[in-house]
Amino acid sequence: MKMDSGKSVFRQVKRREFLRGVSLFTASTAVTGSLSKIQAGAAIAQVPASQASKGLASKAYQVRVMCAKAIRSEMPEHPTNGDEAKYANKIASDTRGLPHNQRGEVDLNAYRTYINALKSGNPDDFEAIVLGGKQKLSQPLGPLAVSLTGLNVSQIPVPAPATLDSAEQAVEYIELAWQALLKDVPFSEYQNDTNHPLILAAVKELNQLSAYRGPKEKDRITPQTLLRGSANYLSAKGTSTTSPPGVNVGPYISQFLLLSVPLGTQYIVQQNRIPAATGENSFLVDYDEWLSIQNGGSTDRKIKFDSARRYLLNQRDLAQVVNTTPPVYINAAWILLTKPDPSDPFSGGIGAPYNPSNPYNQSKTQSGGAATFGAAYSRALVAAIAPYTVRAAYWQKYYVHRRLRPEAYAGLIHQNRVNQTNYPLHKDVFSSEAVDRLFSANKTCLLPQAYPSGSPFYSSYTGGVAAIAGASVTILKALFDENFVIPNPVMLDPNDPTKLIPYKGEPLTVGGELNKLATNLGQGRSAAGIHWRSDTAASLVQGEAIAISILRDEKRTFREKFEGFTFTKFDGTKVKI
Repeated sequence: MKMDSGKSVFRQVKRREFLRGVSLFTASTAVTGSLSKIQAGAAIAQVPASQASKGLASKAYQVRVMCAKAIRSEMPEHPTNGDEAKYANKIASDTRGLPHNQRGEVDLNAYRTYINALKSGNPDDFEAIVLGGKQKLSQPLGPLAVSLTGLNVSQIPVPAPATLDSAEQAVEYIELAWQALLKDVPFSEYQNDTNHPLILAAVKELNQLSAYRGPKEKDRITPQTLLRGSANYLSAKGTSTTSPPGVNVGPYISQFLLLSVPLGTQYIVQQNRIPAATGENSFLVDYDEWLSIQNGGSTDRKIKFDSARRYLLNQRDLAQVVNTTPPVYINAAWILLTKPDPSDPFSGGIGAPYNPSNPYNQSKTQSGGAATFGAAYSRALVAAIAPYTVRAAYWQKYYVHRRLRPEAYAGLIHQNRVNQTNYPLHKDVFSSEAVDRLFSANKTCLLPQAYPSGSPFYSSYTGGVAAIAGASVTILKALFDENFVIPNPVMLDPNDPTKLIPYKGEPLTVGGELNKLATNLGQGRSAAGIHWRSDTAASLVQGEAIAISILRDEKRTFREKFEGFTFTKFDGTKVKI
């Protein structure tokens, strides 16, 4: 066969070869490879379509129509807390990046240009938004992109966040204040036999606040449950809060952030570049610096890092991981897929079996692969979900809630306490031990931020990082056996953060540690001072809903005998898609 002649190539491709079972993939690859060698101007013979290829094309069309029809359901209502309309000065709304007065209140004319752009969706109107400095808003048009798989972003409602004046908003801030105070306390102290005074003080105060919605043991916050993650579902009564299965079991940090990541013939040891434990790494506690950032100003200050790398030791470390997040969910897939190697202590794989619903588990002649149900398919699906999830999270941020960031709420506390302003904040924040401790340390009531510019320049609710976490973990639970017990689990050596030692305790399952991975990443944003607990709790469920809708679309495409994806949701209920 002459590879430089288009005619000679195509004339030898007979219709009977397709009918004998040559796969579409093989045929299209052959054609593509041949076309790359066809000389300019050469005549191209047409390959007649087989009945099989026509049937597959028809099936593809039908599936796409079916998926499109499935999302044409009635649009849900999106409850809000009503704060934006309630406060004419917009003190309960995210206004960072716009111009503000000396008290930190937004210029209302500038705010109107912002709202006008959101209402119109016209790209030109976004260019007319009046900013206070050089910092730009982060992609407000991105959520308006149409996703071609899964639910539309406006079809996933989330609970309304707490109101500015509520006890719930106050206790969320108090928890963040404790998280800031605990930033250098090792995670090994987060256990019920601890004697660490800050841990015990945090547990004591939070137990006195009835509006607290974090995890508990027998209706009490304990050192073991302190600062661990939760999930918020929208229910008929408003918000239903739950603790995802496995999150409160074992070490604070998930196995998927500790075990080495096997990448074929390579591996990654999950030691991290971490910020130094110094006051220079506490940002936005000076009022002038805080106000400059609210106005969209920039700063020359940078994070100062330790020279040594280590495993995740404390809240400060976790905050940095979610500042420049590594591909943790792809890493988790590699850890799940790779069998452990006793001869290699750094291999990191756990060799988790596929989900029992995987159709190839019982096949005598076939296995899954890159196309469906196999290793490459698993990695690809978890990698592809992030943009769809971010669109949904950002849509809530810009087009529904516009909730203020914790740093802005802290500014209101500061004005009330220092300048006797009368902002409508709940009394609990003014009698809080944690808030008093921060004021004593910094001489302001401002919340220490882990990053020089504080929060990103978009609103707090819902959170992109947490939504991606919820979606990615849901995909992994649907693909792998969530009940598989992780062999040879590890924990950080309390005497040396560069080493891991065996974990001896209650068994750790794949599902539980994946849930813990998702909450670790979400709570890390709170450790940085940039998100509320409820941001993460609602975002995990939002991401879960995105993943479920994409898995439903995926199921419609398969040719295998497949009964459906099965897994446990963050609220502990079993689902089958």
